[in-house]
Amino acid sequence: MGSVFYLTLDVLETDCHVLSKKAQKDCNPRVLHESVYGQCKAMFHINKPRRVLYLLAYNCTLRPVSQRKIHFMCPDCPGPVDLSDPRVLEAATESLAKFNSESPSKQYSLVKVTRATSQWVTGPSYFVHYLVKESSCTKSQASCPLQPSDSAPVGLCHGSLMQGPLEKSVSVTCEFFEPQAQVPGGENPAVTQESKKPPQKNKAPVSSPSVTAPKGSVQHLPDLDAEKPEASKGKSPGEAFPVQLDLTTDPQGEKLDVSFLYLGPEEKKLVVLPFPGKESRSTECPGPAGETNPLVLPP
Repeated sequence: MGSVFYLTLDVLETDCHVLSKKAQKDCNPRVLHESVYGQCKAMFHINKPRRVLYLLAYNCTLRPVSQRKIHFMCPDCPGPVDLSDPRVLEAATESLAKFNSESPSKQYSLVKVTRATSQWVTGPSYFVHYLVKESSCTKSQASCPLQPSDSAPVGLCHGSLMQGPLEKSVSVTCEFFEPQAQVPGGENPAVTQESKKPPQKNKAPVSSPSVTAPKGSVQHLPDLDAEKPEASKGKSPGEAFPVQLDLTTDPQGEKLDVSFLYLGPEEKKLVVLPFPGKESRSTECPGPAGETNPLVLPP
């Protein structure tokens, strides 16, 4: 049936939004004071002769870089601010209004603020990242129909609102995503052409969740220095990123039905063993780090 790879990865967030679909080589790690780092575990199935590449499961635990250490190194660097702060929404709405006023035709509306920082420049300043969707209005329309609330985001904007002694300054730039190609039948694009088999008689259809999405989750934790000292006592360094991945606890493994990945009427089952511990790592691990700054490496 091929191979199952058990991967433990130290990861670093980049400046590319996932909806941009940019290649990783075209994305840069975030500036140090905005860094988010962590660890992921993943189980990946490969069958080279059948051209099957499939992510079985994943789990990640992420933390922002220590703000205490950042402020020690750079007291004037922008710091994170609560997304529910009214001034964050003000920065997003005013910067988007500026973008819409300069747009020749299309108008956009706010979907969600994804990141916000604040800094004292000549006054309180707020920097926001937010998703936008296309409005059904155009600039020339006096009124327009309501936009469906579930319409997909089409771009990511970076806006700022800086309050000076006499007036405020607003700036904005927006990056728009390439239209997403629709995959027939809602299939997972990670599944190769080998999996696109014709309908079979007398066989129940595969439920879409098992086909369209691997089992996994991402856990966001506060930075290590933000946790109470009492909560950190007695913890080993590895527990800073408590990443669990338990598809099975059976030492003999569990048989997963992966028939939807393969052509042919026969049933295909893949034996998946429990995720191994540190003692089972390859002698080549850990590999070289792509970023050597100790602030963004798991302890």
